[in-house]
Amino acid sequence: MYANVTEAGEVGVCWGTIGDNIPDPGKVVQLLKQNSITMVRIYNTDSRIINALSNTGIKLMVALPNELLADAASSPSYALQWVQDNVAKYYPSTHINGIAVGNEVFDSASNLNQQLVPAMTNVYAALQTLGLDRAIKVSTPVAFSALKVSWRPSQGEFRDDIAQSVMVDLVAFLRETDAPFMINVYPYRAYLDDPNHSISVEWWTFQPNAGHVDDLTGRIYYSLYDAQMDALRYAIGKVSPGSSLRASLAKSTRADDIILTCTECGCSRWNIPPHQCRDFANGLISYTLDASTSAARPNYMASRLLGSAGGGATSAYIFALFDENSKPGDESERKFGLFDPSNMQPFYDVDFVHGSGPVAPTPPAASSWCVANTAIGDERLQEALDWACGHGADCSAIQPGARCFIPDTKEAHATYAFNDYYQRNGRASSACDFNGAGSIVYQQPSELLIHVHRSITSTYASCSKLIINPLSCCDDTDICDPNQPESWCVARADVGDALLQVELDWACGHGADCSAIQPGGPCFDPDTTVSHASYAFNDYYQRNS
Repeated sequence: MYANVTEAGEVGVCWGTIGDNIPDPGKVVQLLKQNSITMVRIYNTDSRIINALSNTGIKLMVALPNELLADAASSPSYALQWVQDNVAKYYPSTHINGIAVGNEVFDSASNLNQQLVPAMTNVYAALQTLGLDRAIKVSTPVAFSALKVSWRPSQGEFRDDIAQSVMVDLVAFLRETDAPFMINVYPYRAYLDDPNHSISVEWWTFQPNAGHVDDLTGRIYYSLYDAQMDALRYAIGKVSPGSSLRASLAKSTRADDIILTCTECGCSRWNIPPHQCRDFANGLISYTLDASTSAARPNYMASRLLGSAGGGATSAYIFALFDENSKPGDESERKFGLFDPSNMQPFYDVDFVHGSGPVAPTPPAASSWCVANTAIGDERLQEALDWACGHGADCSAIQPGARCFIPDTKEAHATYAFNDYYQRNGRASSACDFNGAGSIVYQQPSELLIHVHRSITSTYASCSKLIINPLSCCDDTDICDPNQPESWCVARADVGDALLQVELDWACGHGADCSAIQPGGPCFDPDTTVSHASYAFNDYYQRNS
């Protein structure tokens, strides 16, 4: 749950118990194990649940509920006794690793706003007294409605009634104790409440989509959840000490040095079709398990500029494990369950190990690039270009006289450097951030092409001798692009034309695009079986590699 920047996040579930339909804790623990669920949040300190989780290795977050907040705030001795009775008593047999002090206090118990941080401070002091402060973190789940602005993410900002009066102290406490900022966020509600219908189903359910651009930073968000988490980072940055200095240095107040934990995130089947809830849950798991996602893994350049240690991974708890038949509110509140409590069967399939794959669109391998965002201006482009070249990008090709120096523009050079860095880092989305200077595209940018106007015949002669990419025999361009494939499949002339023709026909009939080697096509000449077979074999190979 609490990870450093090199780790991915972790996914757990919220185990609510407001109902007479919830299965016995022992049976629930077996369900958790069967589904590889390694992390649980409960809303109390139910001894039956805590004992059932003993010696399982499953991580548990317990709660000091809102009704006990005032006592914990006013009395350090009360907080110590509470920790002794409800936490230390069970640790380490039960792997308690977090205490949620209150829940959505700013919305559900705003009269306790000023007592929240004192209560957290006293609970933390109790853990220190018992020698548990490094193993168990203290925080408070905040409703996403605490933000008064969430789009654009870079304009994320807390509400006026809590920004200075509570959030400044809360964020300072979390930094001092190395604890996560906890947030309850429900993207489907933003989708349902969107008056302009600008939020697509694909965007909020982590399905492939064109993304939404924050035009102030150039960042592209491929999921609503990602945008909401980044809005939270910016809001945290604006109540952080020295935020004005941070902004002047990096033109950003995004807090990249604090861990985020999504303590509730789910989907009600009363409002949303189950297959969309399924897509969202699996997409959330994939997003969280992928350490490269932008909000989960702060961009390295921003961390470097701000002198911070870098943030931690975003972990998440899916709400909820079961439908709770006594929850107050309308029927939608009682339809959040992943599993039917009557028979322990899933309402829809969720894979807690793999999720559903990458969050962003998934083009074929070697078909995405990182390009410069010219909207931020030459000064910031140069800063980002220098950073990329100094942190792993091979920029030798854009030096004066080198093959990719022309065109000699900031945009072209930055695009080359950003893309080289991006490819070397596995095309992770965070590797094309550069503090807003980079953007991912899925068509090869013109800046990576240099026209050299060679004849097909002379190029083909070079190809034959050097055994380089056969596809370049049919083109008049040279590529300044590290994203190009570095291995090719060519025909073996020694097997004879008859066998080559059989295999050529098979390749063309099973996925290779052979239109270019048809009569009149750009690669028909030289008209030999071995050259046509090399083209077809390589096309098939690249598509399937």
